[in-house]
Amino acid sequence: MTEVTIETPRGPARAHLAFPDDAAPAPAAGALILGHGAGGGVGAPDLQAARRAALDAGWAVALVEQPYRVAGRRAPAPAPHLDEAWTAVVARLGADELAGLSVVTGGRSMGARVACRTAAATASIGVLCLAFPLKPPQRASATKPSPSRLGELNGAGAPTLVIQGVRDRFGMPPRGKSRTVVKVAGDHGLKADLPAVQAAVAKWLPGLLPAR
Repeated sequence: MTEVTIETPRGPARAHLAFPDDAAPAPAAGALILGHGAGGGVGAPDLQAARRAALDAGWAVALVEQPYRVAGRRAPAPAPHLDEAWTAVVARLGADELAGLSVVTGGRSMGARVACRTAAATASIGVLCLAFPLKPPQRASATKPSPSRLGELNGAGAPTLVIQGVRDRFGMPPRGKSRTVVKVAGDHGLKADLPAVQAAVAKWLPGLLPAR
């Protein structure tokens, strides 16, 4: 795995790049670029499962750390800052290490939201959402329902795969015209059945590319 520091308008980000063993001399089939959750990192088990699935399918993979994480902060930056940094990272990778490859973006939880919001800007041919946080859990003292983020999912504008734990406290996103929802055992952490997560990604990715 290769580690690359990428300058963004919001500070340096870090990408962890991996390529399939048989990518040379032939190019990888495509590129999967994934972001982390709000308080976690790129070592999250579901991100690693998706990474393995993509590499096995002949795809290059980049796991991206947002600038706030690189700077050692745990609290996430505001959404516009996250989106700006993410778009800059995808553009930089697409112009260099991942040049010429069709790009699928995504991530877990917060990272999935970022990928959905920026799918058009990053020219993504698909979006992978691991544990999409549809609605924040309702507080006992709340007087209004939690706001839904379904609009972000609907706005992706590209084929989308959502892998969601059946006990996810953030709820279960609905299927859509170009959105596949795979339910797996477990909660928001998606740790209970990692083989199922890996299998879902492995099944979905090849269908995004034109037949050869």
